[in-house]
Amino acid sequence: MIRLKIDHGKCTGCQECETACSMKHYTNEVNPKKSRIRVFEDEEEQRFFLIIAGPTTTAECTSKFDVVIAGQQYDGCTLCRSSCPARPWFTEPDTGVALKCDFCGDPPDPHCVKVCEKGALSIMEI
Repeated sequence: MIRLKIDHGKCTGCQECETACSMKHYTNEVNPKKSRIRVFEDEEEQRFFLIIAGPTTTAECTSKFDVVIAGQQYDGCTLCRSSCPARPWFTEPDTGVALKCDFCGDPPDPHCVKVCEKGALSIMEI
């Protein structure tokens, strides 16, 4: 099993990972809102944070909660739940369907890792 490892200290906020993800999943469309990885800036600490949409399950909604990421509130109510309720996720803006990182296929070939010149993203085997 693999996971993506994030080194927030190396992220410069270039957003190339967002671009690569949206282009991979939406036939060369550059749209960060359709990316399964997002870059947020913490202005107080003057650094960037990468957030990856977690894997989802078929479990029905058992709770309602709000998640605050970089000062923005996200409604955590959806029929599709992430495997850990506190894990961040994003929805496809046109359909509202929850997005999840699929490691760009099987075998895993994450495009976000390929384009990250600073090494903030890497593949980790568990």
